[in-house]
This record gives sequence, structure tokens and C-alpha cells, in this order.
Amino acid sequence: MNAHAEQLLARIPGEITAQWPGGERFVRALAHGSMSVELYAPIGTDPQSPHSQDELYFVISGTGTFLNGDERMSFSPGSAFFVPAGQSHRFESFSNDFATWVVFWGPRGGER
Repeated sequence: MNAHAEQLLARIPGEITAQWPGGERFVRALAHGSMSVELYAPIGTDPQSPHSQDELYFVISGTGTFLNGDERMSFSPGSAFFVPAGQSHRFESFSNDFATWVVFWGPRGGER
């Protein structure tokens, strides 16, 4: 199994949905058991809602601010963030070239 960001970015935007009227801004890269890896590249705003699994983000490109619960932090390429299952989070004020890997794993509700 392997994935390359450039090839995945070429598949975005994806399917048009109510949440993504301009087309989905993510694509699944890898999956195994409870783990899945996506490439996420929103434009303008980040409409995420809390997820049912724990998450890791690894910023590939772009800059901005990440809101994780009540904490805001700046990000740039190479930044990494952990978000526990169910926690409110989103990327804010990000540049047009923003893209990040997202890793979901574990049981619904997260690991305790």
C-alpha cells in the first residue's frame, strides 16, 4: 500500500454533496482495519464536524490556524495535530495551497 499527495490532489474536487456543493475536498488514500488515511484540501472554509474516531493531521502544504477544542494554533508544512474522537476542530484562515494528510483509527468514540 502506498499513496502520493500529488496524484490524490488531482482527484479533488470529488463528488458534489450538500456539504460540498463545489465537490468533496478529500480523497481516501489508504485503508486497513480501523485505520484510514485521507488527503484533505478544503478551499475557503473548513466545514468539518467532529468525527467518531481519533485523528492525526500532518500538514503537507499551506499555512493558517487550527482550532482544536478551545485551543488555536498556527500551522505550516510539517505541523502535526492530534484530535480525539468527538472533539470540535477546524482549519481557519488557511492559504489556498493548504493540504493535509488525515489519519483516522481505532474504535468509535476513540481510544481511552
